[in-house]
Formats: sequence, C-alpha cells, structure tokens
Amino acid sequence: MNVADIMSSPVYVVNVDEPVSHARKLMLKYKISTLLVLNEGKMVGIVTQSDLSNRLAQAEPLWRRRPIDQIPIKLLMTESVITIYPEASISQAAALMLENGVHNIPVVKNDIVGIVTRTDIVRYIAEHSEEMDTKIPKLMTEDVVSVHRHHTINHVIEEMNKNEIQRVIVKDDAGKPVGIISRRSLALTLLTDNEGKLSTKSIKLARKSSPGGQKTFRYVKEVPLTAEDVMVSPIISIDVNKKISDAAKQLIEEEITALPVSDGEEIVGIISRTDIMKSVL
Repeated sequence: MNVADIMSSPVYVVNVDEPVSHARKLMLKYKISTLLVLNEGKMVGIVTQSDLSNRLAQAEPLWRRRPIDQIPIKLLMTESVITIYPEASISQAAALMLENGVHNIPVVKNDIVGIVTRTDIVRYIAEHSEEMDTKIPKLMTEDVVSVHRHHTINHVIEEMNKNEIQRVIVKDDAGKPVGIISRRSLALTLLTDNEGKLSTKSIKLARKSSPGGQKTFRYVKEVPLTAEDVMVSPIISIDVNKKISDAAKQLIEEEITALPVSDGEEIVGIISRTDIMKSVL
C-alpha cells in the first residue's frame, strides 16, 4: 500500500484573504483540523486548529482589537508547505510528518489530489493489527504534564508551549486525574469570542447575611475560562499491557488523538498518534 491508498479526499480549502471566522466554520462543519490556503487557485499555505488557538491566545493588541471575522487567514497560515507524491510509501509519509513536526501533508501530482493525515496512518495501523504486535510501553510518552482544574486557559497553553506537547492531564484538588485537554480541543473553544479575546464565564459572588443565613448575591463577575471548563471528561484511557494496534483502534473509534495509559488507577503515560506512527518506520 502507498499514500494514495490511505489519503483523504476531497481537500478543503480557504482563500488567502478570507477571515479566520470562515476557516473556523469550515473546520466545525466538516469536522476537520486542517485547511489548505489558496491564492488565485495556487496553494500558498496551510492552516490548522493549533495555528488558530496559538495565535489568537496571544496577548498582543492586534489580536485583542480585531474580531475574528476581520483577521485574514494569511496572517495565521504556515507558508512553507511540505508535500508528498501519491506513490510514496506509508512509512515515508510517517517519517516526513515526524521529522518536520507536521500533522498533515498535501498529496500532489501536478495538482492537489488529496491530503494524508496522522489519522489516516493510525487508521491503517488499526486495520492491520495482525502485523503490529508492539506493546504500548515501548512507544508511549512517559512524562505526563498536568494542570490543576482551576488553572486558566492561558496557563494551559503556556504549559503546552513550554513543554512542546499537544495535551495535558487535568487534576482535581486531591491530585486525581479528572480530564484531558488537547490543542485540538482548545482551538475551537478559544474562537467563540467574536472580539478575538479569550472566552470568559460569569460567576455570582455571594455572602451570607448571617451565620447560617441565606446567601445574598452581591454581583456578577466575568472571569477567564479555566481548565475544567474545556477539558474532556471523564478520561478515556487504555491499559498499559495492550498493543499499539489496540490503541490505534481506540483512537479511531473514539475520534480522539491520544489516550492516557493506565496501570490500575494510575496514569503512567500517554500514547498519541505521533507515538503510534513510529511503529511503521
């Protein structure tokens, strides 16, 4: 099998001058994470959900002032697009993604004929389980970064960027894992505010009129969203003794990008699409 056998088609595109809001709508409508950017029919860039979340979370006046329906996609896109030909092997596609840190590669033969994604490669592994007997501990990421459920979204993004990771585990006051946040889930959450600001929530602050008395609401305060507001919960995990192909199947079935690896009640690692792809190299 080669890239042409597993690639996704059609490829969804956006014009270089169209706004971020339009790109977000396309991602939501078609449940995709990547758009190719065209200028007069020619591919000039690529934009992902991670691009949207990272850039719009920056505290620069430019992003604070301009609504997302006025920010052109060309300001967020990646210009240097890596491509691959349809006859390339699946291992070549996986190696190219891992070496360049990209999640999607347009497939080109004179023109754009498709796009191969990490999900496409993981699906291939899931469907060829008889050839994949590698155990999860061999490829999983052991260093798990966690945040507290009350940490702000900005803090979550800072942790992801500082540690160069795609997801964090959310823990409660007792240190128990209660959820997971990925860049993918953050991307669309952060774009709900049409002013280009991070989303917020309103809370009512109250005081008791007397010991044991009824609470009297004083005022409503707008506060930033926290980790528990956007985390996926409960956590879907996989047993440490399972095979890589089992993890691949579960990722495809659950439509997620990574699984916490559990040993009893303890989270001992994370197995992601990136980790799973290494099994075909």
